[in-house]
Amino acid sequence: MIRTVLQAVVFVSLFAFPAAAADYKCSNGRVEKSGSTQYAYKESSSEIVVEKGGSTKGKAVKRGSKWYVEIGGSTQATFENGKIEKGGSSWSTASDAQRTYDCNADVAMTLWVLAQKGAL
Repeated sequence: MIRTVLQAVVFVSLFAFPAAAADYKCSNGRVEKSGSTQYAYKESSSEIVVEKGGSTKGKAVKRGSKWYVEIGGSTQATFENGKIEKGGSSWSTASDAQRTYDCNADVAMTLWVLAQKGAL
């Protein structure tokens, strides 16, 4: 009886509380919130540059297989294989970043690090 009730509660929960949508969405080099452009980004195979109002807020530069997120030329964090590290320690993941930024993983992780460091 208790098991049946618990199964019913879990089943209803899955439909009553849908997954939250990301606050920001990437589209054609723009990061939008509620349909309004907040940031622009330029992405190549070796660099992701994030801008607001024509000024660079930060960037990620690829060296080998690892990306280095920089603000004003100073490395703030790195990411590789869906894992974000700060100071050599695990900090977050691509899936965490994509919960806020509905973008490809590399852009989402770049934006997430910049936001955490107060650059956005």
